[in-house]
Amino acid sequence: MRLILNLIWLVLCGFWMALGYVIAALICFVLIITIPFGIASLRIANFALWPFGRRVVDHRDAGAPSLLGNLLWIVFAGWWLALGHLTTGLLLCLTIIGIPLGLANFKLIPVSLLPLGREIVRIDGPDRLAFR
Repeated sequence: MRLILNLIWLVLCGFWMALGYVIAALICFVLIITIPFGIASLRIANFALWPFGRRVVDHRDAGAPSLLGNLLWIVFAGWWLALGHLTTGLLLCLTIIGIPLGLANFKLIPVSLLPLGREIVRIDGPDRLAFR
């Protein structure tokens, strides 16, 4: 079922949302000081391509640099990526078949706003944070 949902997701909105994250990453890579933002953006782009079967885990020990970085991210890139997820999520929820896809879009909004201090893990795979 995850494979089917991921394929439908990829066709309807996953490719375009991932493209937005890749564009944000390329801009961050050009501005050398923002390379950590670019890396985080590429991680989320991968998550935006295949969201079903994955989840976001918060790092409680991320610290103040992560908080400051997240505030900068919201101002420069996070708000428009979150707006894209909100818009596509609302449009997908207009149909019964699109409701799970719309909910997946809403699941991506927090990570698109605050990407630093979070990790994307597989649901069925080993959780790396369980051993910390």
